[in-house]
Amino acid sequence: MSAHLQPATDGASGRLRLVLASANPDKVAEIQVIVAEAAGDRVELVPRPSQVPDVEETGATLHDNARLKALTLCQATGLPAVADDTGLEVDALDGAPGVYSARFSGPDATYTTNVAKLLDELQRRGALDPSRRRARFRTVALACWPDGSELVAEGALDGTIAAGPRGQAGFGYDPVFIPDEGDGRTLAQMSAQEKHAVSHRGRAFRALAAGLASSAAGRLR
Repeated sequence: MSAHLQPATDGASGRLRLVLASANPDKVAEIQVIVAEAAGDRVELVPRPSQVPDVEETGATLHDNARLKALTLCQATGLPAVADDTGLEVDALDGAPGVYSARFSGPDATYTTNVAKLLDELQRRGALDPSRRRARFRTVALACWPDGSELVAEGALDGTIAAGPRGQAGFGYDPVFIPDEGDGRTLAQMSAQEKHAVSHRGRAFRALAAGLASSAAGRLR
């Protein structure tokens, strides 16, 4: 299925236009803010066309899934595309849920059911002390172009899984993730600005945005 969008580079403004593969509105909102802050008006992220279906995440790694999603959108639209995949890796669970983080509690997973399963699994393994609840978020952000070129960036954030959910902001596992680079609050207790400053996604997309901004300048020469 193809979708026709405007050209990838606006020669008048010098702006690089890319399709954002994610259909998760929470993630899209975060990425838009992070990229805008990092690249200004040199990079424009446009929403995934509604007629392009969800991409099944069948990759074995975060990198595989990010590439799969970006390539699918690139082929469907003819524009460069941006995608990411994020995983929560918990030491006491041997790195799980990892690449399955979004669907940890099953095919009908929600943020709430994923968090509940995570806490249940930690309790089942007797990982009650904070020292046994170490974890990290990892994000792989990837942009690809119709000519086959790619740009990849990664970001990570170490922390501890809280005993229970705290905070109303953020999404996903944010209510139970206490970052090391903080004051003991979960990501869901932080403002968006505080979270973006330290988060795995913020780090990955700031690095990617810097590369995209350079690419935009280079492709106009």
